[in-house]
Amino acid sequence: MDFDKVVADHKCRSCIISVEKYQDGRYGNIRVVAANKAHREDAEKIFGRPFVPDSPYSDSLPQDKNFEDFMFRCACLGQPLHTYVHLERMGLWVNMFLLPLESDKKNVGYCLYSCDISPFADAEQQASLSADTATHALEISIKLQGAKKDDIRQVFQDVIEDIRKMCGAEHCCILNHDNENRKYINFCEATLSDSNLRPEEIYSNDSFYDIADSFGAVIHGSSCLIIKDEHDLEWLESDNNDFYSLLADNGIRSTILFPLKHNDQILGYLWALNYKTEETVRIKETLELSTFFIASEIANYQLMKQLEILSSIDILTGCQNRNSMNNYIDDVVSGKTELNEPYAVIFADLNGLKRINDEKGHSSGDRLLRTASAILSQIFYDCDVYRAGGDEFMLIAQGIDEDELKNRLIQLYEKSAIDSDVNFAIGYYFVRNGEDIRLAMKNADEKMYINKKEYYMKHPELKYR
Repeated sequence: MDFDKVVADHKCRSCIISVEKYQDGRYGNIRVVAANKAHREDAEKIFGRPFVPDSPYSDSLPQDKNFEDFMFRCACLGQPLHTYVHLERMGLWVNMFLLPLESDKKNVGYCLYSCDISPFADAEQQASLSADTATHALEISIKLQGAKKDDIRQVFQDVIEDIRKMCGAEHCCILNHDNENRKYINFCEATLSDSNLRPEEIYSNDSFYDIADSFGAVIHGSSCLIIKDEHDLEWLESDNNDFYSLLADNGIRSTILFPLKHNDQILGYLWALNYKTEETVRIKETLELSTFFIASEIANYQLMKQLEILSSIDILTGCQNRNSMNNYIDDVVSGKTELNEPYAVIFADLNGLKRINDEKGHSSGDRLLRTASAILSQIFYDCDVYRAGGDEFMLIAQGIDEDELKNRLIQLYEKSAIDSDVNFAIGYYFVRNGEDIRLAMKNADEKMYINKKEYYMKHPELKYR
C-alpha cells in the first residue's frame, strides 16, 4: 500500500501508524511510517527535528501510554476510535480519529491517525460522545446539580455507586487530597457486596499517602491511568514499584485512575478497582467527561465547608463564635438538638482586658484573648467553647456533675495564675429538670457579673483601668 498517497490529500494533521503485535496480546514497536505536510511541519515545530519515515512515534507525537493503547486497539484489533483529550504537559486539546487499515504483514497492524490541535477546550467536541456515554455523564451531572446542602454527601455516595456499576468494578471511590494533614480522605466509596477487596486496609496503609502522592507522576500529564491486564501491571512494576505492590498485595488486577482537577489544582482522584476491562474505551470516555462535573461540585462543596467554618469560628481565638453559639441555642430551643441532663452553662469573662488594651496595646489584648481561649479549651477539653463577644466566653458542659465542674474551675484558676494578666470572672448554672437553656444562660451570666464585682471590690485599683 502506498501510505504516502493515502495521507497526501488530508488537510488536517494525518499520518500512518504501524504497531507490532505479539502472540501473547502485547504490542511492540509503534512507528509513524508516513505523514502528510501538516503533520511533518508540526513535528518539526513541536519536537525540533525533521520527520523521518518509519521512525518511533514518540519522535513526532506525544508519548502517552493511553494513546499507545488506542493505537494498538485500532491497528491490531480493527477498532475505529475517536476521542477528545487534554495533553496537560503540552497545554493542548487534541481531537483525534483513528481508522484501521488493511495490513499485508502478519505481525504488524496499521491505522490512519488524524487530529486537530488547539490550546483551548471546545465544548462541542467534549459533548460529541456516544449516546450511552452522554447519558451516563448527564445523569451524574443532574444528580450533582440537584443536590441540596444537607444531602450532598449522600448524593455523592449515590453517584459513586452509579459509577461503580457503570465500570462493572468491585470498588470505586473518590479520594480528596488533604495536603495540610498529609492524608487522602475517602470522600465516598462503593464496593460490590460479595467483593473480597478490603478498601479500608488499602487506605489505612502507612505508606498510602506517599503512594497516592505519586499518582500524578504515574499519570504523567495524561488524562488518566489505565491498568487493564498483566502487561500493564508489568509496566507499572517497572515505573512505580510501590504503587504496583499496593495493587498486587491487595488482589487488584485492574484499575482506572482519574485526577480530579479544578482551576488546575488537584482536588483528589477517582478510581475504580477490578473493573470491566473489555469496556475500557467506553469507561474512559464516560469518566473523562464526568470528572469535570465531579471536580466542580467537590470544589463547590469544599468552598461551602470553608465558608461555614469562617462563619462559625472566631478567627482571633480559634473557638466557636457568637453566630455559632446563637445557632446552637436556637437548635436546642427548637428541639433540633437535645442536651443530656444534667449539663452546665458557664460564662467566663476576662477581667482587665480594657486595661491591657489601654496600657500595652491591642496586640497584647489579642494575645490575652488567645491565651484565655487556649486555657478554657484545655481545661474544658470535652465541652463546646464559644466567644460570646468581646472578653466574654460561654461554655456548655455535658456529662459532668457539679463536683467535677468545681474541680475543673480550680484547675482553671491554677492555670490562669501562670500568666498574671489572665483572670476570669466565672458564673455557671446547672440544668437538671428541663429548665429553658435561655434561663440557664441568664442565671449564669448574672452570677458571672456578681463574681466580677467581687473581684473589683478586692482590687479597686484595677477598676476602670
